[in-house]
Amino acid sequence: MSQSAGISLELADAGRAGATEILAEQEKLLRRRRWLLLSPALVAIGVFGIFPLFIIVIYSFLTPGEYAGVNWTFSTDAYVQFLFERDIFDEATLIFNSDYLEIYLRSFLLAVYSTVAALIFGFPAAYFMATRPPETRNLWVFLFTLPFWTNLLIRTYSMLIIIRDEGIVNMVLLWLGVIDRPLVILYTDFAVALGLLYSYLPFMVLPIYASLEKVDFRLVEAGYDLYASRFRVLRRIIVPLAKPGIVAGCILVFIPALGAFITPMLLGGGKNLMIGNLISLQFGGSRNWPFGSAAALILMAFVMIALMFYVRTTTRERRHLHG
Repeated sequence: MSQSAGISLELADAGRAGATEILAEQEKLLRRRRWLLLSPALVAIGVFGIFPLFIIVIYSFLTPGEYAGVNWTFSTDAYVQFLFERDIFDEATLIFNSDYLEIYLRSFLLAVYSTVAALIFGFPAAYFMATRPPETRNLWVFLFTLPFWTNLLIRTYSMLIIIRDEGIVNMVLLWLGVIDRPLVILYTDFAVALGLLYSYLPFMVLPIYASLEKVDFRLVEAGYDLYASRFRVLRRIIVPLAKPGIVAGCILVFIPALGAFITPMLLGGGKNLMIGNLISLQFGGSRNWPFGSAAALILMAFVMIALMFYVRTTTRERRHLHG
């Protein structure tokens, strides 16, 4: 009897071992399938994302070529040039130069202004579309995004025509008698901020609309039933529920606005450079590829630091709420 029980236990152990081996093989096969399915995306990211970035990193530590390109000599002059310039009589003497910092600061402020303005104008538009009847929401989204199907260059030129001295804005104001001579709008920081707002407004509206569309508006009705004011309902119910869309929209507007190129070139007239124009100039007319690479990497570093700060702040808030 005990011998039969022992045999049964051995068979059971062997069965468990066999089942474990089968599960392990199935897990390995599943991992292989996952990597096989991910491989096209990983290859695309590596070829079109990581590899060009790796080239830029290498170029930033080289010296500029005589006519273009780079000389394969290690140097950190591209990063030194960002904050200092060498004395024309003594190259070993470095003089602090804030010109590039001013360009970055101007770009940052214009990007912030554009993001805030996009939020101010975009949130009501998204709320309006989200509160329409379900059968008409897609129509409103189509009508809102239709003007942005055209090329960015064409849309920027159209803004130039509208705000120039002989443009529609000044003509209407002169006809109404509000002003007696045209306002100088074009080729100013305001014109650049206005162009950035017009260019990237959909990037704010659509994420907020996607969040508001999922909101159960019975919560809003409950807030009104509890005698909450419109502002209190907006602040305590609608905005918190739309926060993921607001954050996504702000990121999608701020980052491209920070590195914009066409809008400041056309509407700013090239008088006040932004980061995108500075980088383009280094790879074009100045033929200083290392400094252009360094400027691009410095911009990317600023953006990454800002995103890391946001992620850390939101993580702390979530831990505080759930902790």
